[in-house]
Amino acid sequence: MNGFERIMAALEGQQPDRVPIMLHNFMMAAREAGVTMAQYRQNARTIADCFIRAQEKYGCDGILVDIDTVTLAGAVGVVVDFPENEPARFRSPLFARIEEVDDLMTVDISTYRGVQIWLEAVSLLKAHFGDEVAIRGNCDQCPFSLAGLMRGPIEWMMDLLDETKQTRVHRLLEYCRGITEQFIALMVERGAHMVSNGDSPAAPDMISPAMYREFAQPYEKQIARFARKLGAPYILHICGDTTAILADMADTDASGSELDSKTDSSRAREILTGRAAFFGNIDPVHVLAQGSVKLVEEKTRELLRVFADSPRFVLNAGCAIPPETPPENVAAMIRTAREF
Repeated sequence: MNGFERIMAALEGQQPDRVPIMLHNFMMAAREAGVTMAQYRQNARTIADCFIRAQEKYGCDGILVDIDTVTLAGAVGVVVDFPENEPARFRSPLFARIEEVDDLMTVDISTYRGVQIWLEAVSLLKAHFGDEVAIRGNCDQCPFSLAGLMRGPIEWMMDLLDETKQTRVHRLLEYCRGITEQFIALMVERGAHMVSNGDSPAAPDMISPAMYREFAQPYEKQIARFARKLGAPYILHICGDTTAILADMADTDASGSELDSKTDSSRAREILTGRAAFFGNIDPVHVLAQGSVKLVEEKTRELLRVFADSPRFVLNAGCAIPPETPPENVAAMIRTAREF
């Protein structure tokens, strides 16, 4: 099997010949290539070259093409910052009152430069690797997360608690669903083998499981179904301890759930069996970035034992790998999996 075949087997519940590996390593890839995040996000060729170098070095089965968590927000008018050495970040919301959602106009995100660069990078990687390595086009934010950036994170949480604002809350979520679906459709057109979104503000660390089921999960489910209608497996990423909502995440019909190291992997193994692939969940900070090679090996073996009898498993960090992560630690994680 090649890398693409291994990851597709895991997504389909078929036994791959060895543990598939896909790294969330865009910041580390840029650092190892000697480019700043500003240089990385401004040029699709640079992005592709960073991942090609990383792939040649580590020999993973898939590439997760990521840039930041605010590209869609920028595309709809949210003010974002572009630090030289960090991914772009939220600065200020699009509107001050939830009532302004009534005046939102449809936006064609394909005209936004950040979206164009992201898509072109995926095209370049697909042209380079073909169907040898699985190309995962991350499509930035799920509707719940995007709505929070448009409204402002604190203000958004207050809106969720105000019963008088629920109609407009869902109106904004529907608007954001359309934006997210635009990106997914464009990513599939550019040749991504699979697509994904992040929805970390919807984690139990931020909102209750009941609120997740009301405001986030229904829209995640629609996004997952939209992607699969286009023929693309869909991966849902949520940071934090998602143990309390694992069953709800499984009910989204996502092809895979990418989970943080805080999530109980044994419980995830139990709930996701026969329903979705598990992506993760080595601790990217305390283990990969700050731990010893020995610790990396121990934690990797622990996780591999949990999923030893499951074909629906793709080894990854639980979230984005910090740029300062020692290369020998990433190599140790990969080597341990290959030898398991």
